[in-house]
Amino acid sequence: MSVPHSRTDDTAESGPEALADRISGTVLTPGDPGWDAELAPFNAIGVHRPALIVAAENAGDIQEAVRYAARHRMPVAVQATGHGIATPADGGLLISTRRVNAVAVDPVARIARAEAGAQWHQVIKAAARHGLAPLNGSSPLVGVVGYTLGGGLGLLARRYGYAADRVTRIHVVTAEGELREVTQHRNADLFWALRGGKGNFGVVTAIEFGLVPVTTLHGGGLFFAADAARPVLDAWRRWTEDLPEEMTSSLALLRLPDAPFVPEPLRGRLSVHLRVAYLGSSEDGEKLLAPLRAVAPTVLDTVREMPYTDVGEIHMDPVEPIPYHERSILLRALDEAAAERLLEVAGPGADCPAFVVELRHLGGAVGRPAPVPNAVGNRDAAFTLTTVSPPAGPKDPAGAVLTALRPWGTGRAYVNFLTGPDEAGDTRRLYDPEAYERLARLKHEYDPHHLFRFTHTIVPADADRG
Repeated sequence: MSVPHSRTDDTAESGPEALADRISGTVLTPGDPGWDAELAPFNAIGVHRPALIVAAENAGDIQEAVRYAARHRMPVAVQATGHGIATPADGGLLISTRRVNAVAVDPVARIARAEAGAQWHQVIKAAARHGLAPLNGSSPLVGVVGYTLGGGLGLLARRYGYAADRVTRIHVVTAEGELREVTQHRNADLFWALRGGKGNFGVVTAIEFGLVPVTTLHGGGLFFAADAARPVLDAWRRWTEDLPEEMTSSLALLRLPDAPFVPEPLRGRLSVHLRVAYLGSSEDGEKLLAPLRAVAPTVLDTVREMPYTDVGEIHMDPVEPIPYHERSILLRALDEAAAERLLEVAGPGADCPAFVVELRHLGGAVGRPAPVPNAVGNRDAAFTLTTVSPPAGPKDPAGAVLTALRPWGTGRAYVNFLTGPDEAGDTRRLYDPEAYERLARLKHEYDPHHLFRFTHTIVPADADRG
């Protein structure tokens, strides 16, 4: 149905054919050639079953798609890469943004602009030409917009904060189909809500954010055998108590398959993966790591001075699509008892089905308020605890890991580490109470008919819940 954009009057709207006539991209209905390919996400833990797909080519296409959905009271979903699916878009309109993916960098202002479907590797490469870096996450294949709207807890987090904290401007299509420019001084309430409110307030067509002066870092991973899990976890736990903010780290218990794409020393067995990203000299980085290296021999060591363009090697996230559940809680502390409990449920000898059980060290800049306030809260947490496990439904046995550590939890979770339909409910646990109430009021103001609900949904404050 792809045709040149030719009409702009609203009265011509009727069905999918009319929508196709109004956009430069493509409108697909079930059974059309290309339907399955356009629908396919990186993470197939949830399957979208929309009534329509709009494969957008530009911001105008996104705007027309939202207008069409608003007229027909069709809920709207957005997919760039499909890493973080929450609620499946059953019966709705899915906007595929992967072709709307231009990236530009202003090296003087140290600002990047990324369109709706851009991925982090594009920004990393463009910024590196000017000695700059974005606050991306562990996988360079993740979409810039979805990651940032959820907060964005990245590899430089303890030094520079959340990615959302660096956002300076957002272009967003709101529920009535209006394309708004949103900044600290223009539509300020919406600017606050979008940064942390995930996809609840509109479809972002472009986002602008500050870059940081980073060209290299001392980073990579130390891998230890399973029998070193207890001493390594204990050493890392104590090590994090007194670290400079230039060091961001995490520790993961890995159960990787016996497969060719897995490094041989890690195949088919439990290993401990300590990931580090240090913004300092390699000499200082090695001094900081010395106590951890002394705990036990490593089976694999990838730590080195690396250009920022190689940061995807630190966590070694999958590069091919794979279905997985991602569940998470925030911890207020990780004392000796908590570490012991974690090993009981996820360490050697435990019947744990998760591919990954990960602790990320917080604090530093992510523990402080954003320079321009936003909806990203829970900044008093000390660690995230996340499980990545095979599809298993709501009774996923990997959930026992999180249940076991709840006595040390804050009672809240981090939205970007919750993936799969079973994790889409109970959104209040993602925000500070005052922030959630404000988000719900703004949801009523900007999306009273709850058009954007295929996400970790915030219900409009005055919605009829009957």
